[in-house]
This record gives sequence, structure tokens and C-alpha cells, in this order.
Amino acid sequence: MEALTHASLVEYLLEEAYEVAETIESGNPDAELQGELGDVLLQVVLHARLAEERGAFTFDDVARGLGAKMIRRNPHVFRPDGSLQESFPATVDEIVRKWDAVKRAENPARTNSFEGIPQALPALARARKSVDRAARAGMPLPPAVPIPETEEELGEQLLAVVRSAHEAGLDAERALRGAVRRYQQGTP
Repeated sequence: MEALTHASLVEYLLEEAYEVAETIESGNPDAELQGELGDVLLQVVLHARLAEERGAFTFDDVARGLGAKMIRRNPHVFRPDGSLQESFPATVDEIVRKWDAVKRAENPARTNSFEGIPQALPALARARKSVDRAARAGMPLPPAVPIPETEEELGEQLLAVVRSAHEAGLDAERALRGAVRRYQQGTP
């Protein structure tokens, strides 16, 4: 049996995360969601335990770091001591602006709006995140095309594009990854 390592556990972490998403999107009962979230938490515990064994950090360090990050990144919700603010910003835009300002302060050397978007994300998720980041930074956006009015119709249209690409011998996932990469490289 192969020794457990962070690298050997990645596939299970991703699988469990996708199972949570599927459970939510399928409208499964809360008990099933609870179980799937427990499976994701198990992955966090395993990674923390491996790190603890080599003296890097513990699960408690992970939890404390998360608490500190949530307080730091959500000044619209928490005071610096962790207590709740008495009032909150009136709009989502105000909350997003505060969030972005805190993230910029955390990483002042980060000048590229696309930094931190995982390369391993599926192409469609990476494309959406790239467009969102560009829009929030006031950067030029890729051209838009007319889309259907519902997510169901959009899904059917995307599926048809994938089918057509397949029939033409093209890989839609690879094509979109390339388009996102070119967009990110060509955007100031």
C-alpha cells in the first residue's frame, strides 16, 4: 500500500468536493449533505495530520488561521477582536469592495488580478473566475455573445457546443483553457 502523502490524497479531496456539489445541486436531503461535508472535513483532518507528523502545523493551527482570516477579510461583519459589527454595509457592492481591499492589502506584491486562480480548475470555472476578477478590477472583458434566458437553456447550448467540437475533432475543455490563458496574458 502506498504511503499517504498530500499528493496521494489530492484526488480524494477533489472527489469529495465534487460529491458535495452534486449533493447540493441534486437537492438531496440534509443528512446526505451532512455526510458529504464530513467526508470533506476528513480530508482536511488527514492533510493536517500529515503536516503535524512532519512538524509543520496542526489541525488547530488550520482552524485558528481560518478564524483569523475570516475576521480579517470580513471587516464588514467582524470587529478586529472577532465580535460582530453593530451594522453592516448596505449593499453587496460595498461588501465586495471591502473584501477586495483587504485581499489587496494581504498581498500587496500581487499586481495581476488573475493571480491565485488555480490552474487546475476546470476550464469553465476558471473562465468564470477570470471574467469576474477582470470585471471587478475594471479590466477589459472578452466579447459577449447572446445567451439563452435560463440556466437550463444555457446548459443545453454548452452541451451542443461540446458535441459539435467533439464531432470536429476538437477538445472543448482544452480550447477553453487556451482561450482563458490567452485572455489573461493579453489583459493589462
